[in-house]
Amino acid sequence: MKSHIIQLSYQALILILLLSGPPILISLFLGLIVAVFQAATQIQEQNLSFVVKLIAVIVTLLLMGPWLGSAIMRYATNIFLYFYQWK
Repeated sequence: MKSHIIQLSYQALILILLLSGPPILISLFLGLIVAVFQAATQIQEQNLSFVVKLIAVIVTLLLMGPWLGSAIMRYATNIFLYFYQWK
């Protein structure tokens, strides 16, 4: 029982990394591109970087939504099956 709980916790941490990775990486990459653009053109508008990253993260979440949702459902089903078998 204890090893199975540790395994489920490990799977949860891996799932968190997999689900949060794409939006964070897209935001990081676009933030770097906007920062280089702002440095090259000497535009010091703070909202430009924020708006670009916000739109990119929203689009990423919309495009990856089905995959993200199915990954969460698989994990939740796995947990519920474990609790059902444990009774």
